[in-house]
Amino acid sequence: MTTVDEESNPRERMIIYGVVAFAVAILVFIALLLFPYGASNREAEEKADQLITALDEAGARTPSRDQIVRVLGNDGGAVCANPNAPLARATLLSQMVNGAGGPGTRPVVVDDRVVQGELLIIEIYCPEKLSDFQQFIEDLKTSDVAGE
Repeated sequence: MTTVDEESNPRERMIIYGVVAFAVAILVFIALLLFPYGASNREAEEKADQLITALDEAGARTPSRDQIVRVLGNDGGAVCANPNAPLARATLLSQMVNGAGGPGTRPVVVDDRVVQGELLIIEIYCPEKLSDFQQFIEDLKTSDVAGE
């Protein structure tokens, strides 16, 4: 086994570390400038207003306009990323259970209004995905179990 003798002195290593740290700092600064934050724009605000109106008409609680713009942006955010994917559907179905844990978990008949908010979001933000999601919702067993 051979060992290599160190040929650089501490000053040279410190210069290299300083240059690398400076380059990393510049790259971090550029990344922060270019990161696409959920900026509020006219389209996002118009869609948020449409959603607030639709939720009001449905009798649902409405979040603030700023909250909707931050979460959904102008493209629907995570709701519209792929609402018809098997994982998204499984996540939704996993919330429609009796509340027991483990082997006691059973599906239940949920109220008709449970998925109404998601339907409204998809209708406003990504209408091209609405028909498939409506078909999925129509196949669920729902009823007016919560009353008015």
